[in-house]
Amino acid sequence: MDSRTQEQLIFEAHRKSAGASYLLWFFLGFLGAHRFYLGRTGTGIAQLLMCLSIVGIIPLAFWWLIDAFQIPEMVREENMKTIRELSGYREGQSGSRISAPQYEPPRPLDPRVEEIRELRRR
Repeated sequence: MDSRTQEQLIFEAHRKSAGASYLLWFFLGFLGAHRFYLGRTGTGIAQLLMCLSIVGIIPLAFWWLIDAFQIPEMVREENMKTIRELSGYREGQSGSRISAPQYEPPRPLDPRVEEIRELRRR
């Protein structure tokens, strides 16, 4: 197995799902479960503590609704963070950029196909 395939398998194992995030948000959102799942433990703890206090329930209800619109971006950021970690990119490095993979046309199985394509181009 080449390293690219191995990295892709590792990413798929660590990839966060928007569907799972929404399920956690809907059923356990007041406890901050969706934020814990998405790696935002600080705000997850804040939501958990607000849920335990009587005064915090009202602002938490607004925060819970706002999170419904923020979940797709949070999932995207967490998945990009995983990609950066797998590619060796570090926040402090200069010159390290994640670039789109170069397109390589599929190689034909039969060498005669390339000859036919060359004849068509003429």
